[in-house]
Amino acid sequence: MDGQIVGRIERGLLVLLGVTHADTEASADYLGEKIAGLRIFEDDAGKMNLSVADVGGAVLAVSQFTLYGDVRKGKRPSFDDAARPEQARKLYEHFVERIRALGLGCETGVFQAMMQVELVNDGPVTILLDSEKAF
Repeated sequence: MDGQIVGRIERGLLVLLGVTHADTEASADYLGEKIAGLRIFEDDAGKMNLSVADVGGAVLAVSQFTLYGDVRKGKRPSFDDAARPEQARKLYEHFVERIRALGLGCETGVFQAMMQVELVNDGPVTILLDSEKAF
């Protein structure tokens, strides 16, 4: 993006969103609601007990098809499980709208663009979520 900043948040969550063939709007709704309600920010007692809304935070949502890179065979990732761009864009945009409908600020990257994403990971805390609840 030629050094242009297209999305920026201060305190909040960076969501790297991968979309697979089986995902639906219900999948995006589930993830949006789960993410908005996650109690992963520390309260005054130092316990993870507050949501992103509780701390006045926002979400930076970045589409990330490489999350579906399968390296179980060989040394080069296969992206066969990633949704086609048309489906992925639709569900990514639906996810962003769902986050906003839940009252959170939501910034975005640029779909299908090569981007440099900067992150200061507080903790560090990294959570994996799957709409199929596989983990």
